[in-house]
Amino acid sequence: MTGRTGVERVRALLATAPVFDGHNDLLWTLRRRARYDFDALDISVDQSGIGLHTDLPRLRAGGVGAQFWSVFVPCSLTGDAAVTATLEQIDAAYRMVRRYPDDLVMVTTAEQVERAVAAGRVASLLGMEGGHSIAGSLGVLRMMYRLGVRYLTLTHNRNTPWADSATDRPQVGGLSDFGRAVVRECNRLGMLVDLSHVATTTMRDALDVSVAPAFFSHSGARAVCEHPRNVPDDVLRRVRDSAGIVMVTFVANFLNVRCRDWYDELAEQRGRIAASFADGDPGRAAAIARLLRDSPRPPCGVPDVADHIEHVREVAGMDHIGLGGDFDGTIAVPDGLEGVHGYPVLLAELSARGWSDDDLTKLTWRNALRVLRATEDIAGSR
Repeated sequence: MTGRTGVERVRALLATAPVFDGHNDLLWTLRRRARYDFDALDISVDQSGIGLHTDLPRLRAGGVGAQFWSVFVPCSLTGDAAVTATLEQIDAAYRMVRRYPDDLVMVTTAEQVERAVAAGRVASLLGMEGGHSIAGSLGVLRMMYRLGVRYLTLTHNRNTPWADSATDRPQVGGLSDFGRAVVRECNRLGMLVDLSHVATTTMRDALDVSVAPAFFSHSGARAVCEHPRNVPDDVLRRVRDSAGIVMVTFVANFLNVRCRDWYDELAEQRGRIAASFADGDPGRAAAIARLLRDSPRPPCGVPDVADHIEHVREVAGMDHIGLGGDFDGTIAVPDGLEGVHGYPVLLAELSARGWSDDDLTKLTWRNALRVLRATEDIAGSR
């Protein structure tokens, strides 16, 4: 594409190979801020003024063609309460898609993803972030699949009774027998086993059991930033060997050590804020904004994300990387990636580092679609 700027080149590329993003927490933000009231919080118009990362105009500007919407609920909800809240999140996802039919369409297969993009709509898939959402029941897992959920993150920030989290004290030592049964049932169903958020021992145990491609919906490279949420090199090599994917996240405290330390230092203040406001109270967002203004995060930008992507490419290979921004699921994103419109800026950075069109289309689109299709095929063979 001689004569074009990096951004022009990227926009032309995104027209045929749009971004397939692994993780977005808009639905929880909609629940917390507006109780899913799309009149009060209408994502058909730019919502950057109230601090949201995601809305339909910016999805279009960012070249997003497929999005895994997280149906996350916090670990403080357990048992029936977690299942109920997850069902409410799934219901909200379907309501959102019905509200904006010209822009969004619910899909569950790789073929449907391709058809949606060909029709000019954002293919919308569901990812369940945390094994607590199934309340220890394979029956609940199967029903979530029937409702359209296509990945299960085995833990969130705390352990489940059957799997250790990256950010909790080890309890099981990886996966229990029931945890291994969950992985096998996901394989049988054709549900992606998401290893973001889990302890390294859990990653390895799941990879020992699973016959489907490894999948990380939103993680970084631990060799670039030592954080338990990131993926160590030995696991990256196993991602390669399983024909899997690591979808690199934009969460600032996973990207460099200074941001990690800053985030950890604010933990107590963030906890007080969380405890002080009920869900839906607009004062919570204002309090977080004041905290960030008074304690600004250290420098973090697009090159930090590119460094993680390039490390995953170096260790796992070009066929095993993707993008999983975690927009609206974090209080701190890098400069230049303030919302879902920022993907072209990241791709332009990689282009300037010598990435070919073939490389970029694998990162944005082809790798994720291949892993989704391969997981479906595994289910069909079992």
